[in-house]
This record gives sequence, C-alpha cells and structure tokens, in this order.
Amino acid sequence: MTTLVIKIIMCPLAVILSSYLFPDVNYSAIYQPIIVGLILAVIGTIIEYMFLREGTLWISTGMDFVASFFVVYLVFLLFIGATVTITGALATSLIIAAIEFFTHQYLINSGKTRKVPS
Repeated sequence: MTTLVIKIIMCPLAVILSSYLFPDVNYSAIYQPIIVGLILAVIGTIIEYMFLREGTLWISTGMDFVASFFVVYLVFLLFIGATVTITGALATSLIIAAIEFFTHQYLINSGKTRKVPS
C-alpha cells in the first residue's frame, strides 16, 4: 500500500515536471500528464508486487524504465493536442526511473518487499 501512495503522488508530478522541462513533452491540458502519471503508478505498483525483492533492485528499476517509456510514448496518442517524441519519452522515463530507484531502495531496506509464505 505504501508504494501505491508514493507512486500516485510522484508519477504525475514527474510527468508534469517533464512537460515543463522538456520541449519534446507537451500536453495541452493539466489533466493529461496527471492521467499518464496515474497509469504509470498502477503499472509500476504491479511490477513491484510481482518482481521487487532483495537482489532485484536494478531489474525492477529497468522494467519500470521500459514500461514508463512505452506508456509515456503511446498514451499521449489518446489526448487531443498532446505531443511526445521518442526523446521526450526517454527523458521522462529517466526521471521516473530515478524516482523508482530510490523508492525501490527504500522498500527493500525497510523490509516492505518481503513476501509472506501462504
């Protein structure tokens, strides 16, 4: 649950920040990067629940980077007036991956990734 709360806040903020920082990421309305960020939060949480545990920090972060790239690059097609280039999607994905790295590190170090045997 902790990871979802962190992601619901951080992913939309990262996409909004990217839209202001990078000329290759342009959304015509503020709700558009928020929706992209929420989609990223849900997908990132699923990836963490499935794969994140001790020893998979870089693998999970890499998977988040790849997923972020495809979501940012493809979801903009659903919005009128939005444009995202491959370069913009890569730059946004790098920001999200950096945030994910620190989130994953926190979750692993705090023991929140340990799976309870059923």
